[in-house]
Amino acid sequence: MKFEVNYMVKIRKHIFVCVNERSSENPKGCCSSKNSLEIMTKIKRITKKSGADDIRVNKSGCLGNCEKGVACVIYPDGIWYTLPDEEKAIIEVSNHILGGKIASDYLMLE
Repeated sequence: MKFEVNYMVKIRKHIFVCVNERSSENPKGCCSSKNSLEIMTKIKRITKKSGADDIRVNKSGCLGNCEKGVACVIYPDGIWYTLPDEEKAIIEVSNHILGGKIASDYLMLE
């Protein structure tokens, strides 16, 4: 069987938002309990509405930082955010994804 590819969508940025679920007893917590799926969906809608078809926003498993809040990483930039479920944060991070300045208030610190 032969497949032909007539076009290739080049992805400029790939965003992963942790939607991992853990037991409520786990001291690390989990991103899922902090509305991570809803946050990811809002970011995805904003990027799609902008017309940017070279940006992918996906849910991910554990990114290893759930105790800091909802974990988000942007590739190829290598920038990590802790995302609160607040409109201001979601807009600022989305603006960065779309080519604006880094949303420094939400950078994940070590």
